Amino acid sequence: MKTTTPFAALLLALLMVSCRESQPQESILPAGFELRAGDVVFRRGCSMMSRSVVALDAHGRYSHVGIVVDSSGHKMVVHAVPGEPDFAGDEDRVKMDAPERFFSSVNAIVGEVCRPADSLSAAHAAQEALRIYRRHVLFDHDYDADDTTRMYCTEVVALAYERAGVALLPAEPHHINIPGLHVDCYFPSDIYDSGLLVSVGQFHR
Repeated sequence: MKTTTPFAALLLALLMVSCRESQPQESILPAGFELRAGDVVFRRGCSMMSRSVVALDAHGRYSHVGIVVDSSGHKMVVHAVPGEPDFAGDEDRVKMDAPERFFSSVNAIVGEVCRPADSLSAAHAAQEALRIYRRHVLFDHDYDADDTTRMYCTEVVALAYERAGVALLPAEPHHINIPGLHVDCYFPSDIYDSGLLVSVGQFHR
C-alpha cells in the first residue's frame, strides 16, 4: 500500500466535492443487463466519501461494493453504506436496494459487475447476504472487520462469501494512519483483485 503523507491529508480536504446537483438522476446500469444472485457489483461516485476511499487505496478504481441477491424473484443489491437514508432519521446500515438505485447516477459515475465461476457458491453467498440484511446490521464507522455486529461494504460481501466457503480477501488488511483516521481495513479493490471473479460488464455515466 502506498505511504500516506501530509499531502494525502490535504488531498482528502480538497476532495470534498459532490456530484453536480444539476445532473439528472438516472441509472448507469444498462437497460436489460442480466444480474445473477451472487454477482459482486462495484461502483465509484464523486462524493467526498467515494473520492476519499479511492485516494487512500493504492489500487482503487471503485469505492463501494455490494452483492446481488434474489428477493422474492427480484434481483436486489445488499450493501452497507453511510449517508443514503431511505427516510428521515434512517440510520446508516446494511441496505437492500434495487440495482437501478445502487447504480443511480447520483451515487455512481462508473460501475462494474463481476461474477464467480462457481454458481453454487454464488447462490449460497447471496443467501448469506440476505441473512445479514435481515439482521438489521448497522454500518460500521470504525471499519473493524473483527466485529460483525456492525459492518462496512467490503465486510458484508467478504463475509457472505466466506460463509459460502470462498475467501475473497487477503490475509492482512490495510493499515490506515492519517490524522483523524487510524484503522485496519479492507478496500473494495481487495475483493476485485481476488482473482476469483470475472468481469461481465463495465459501464459509466
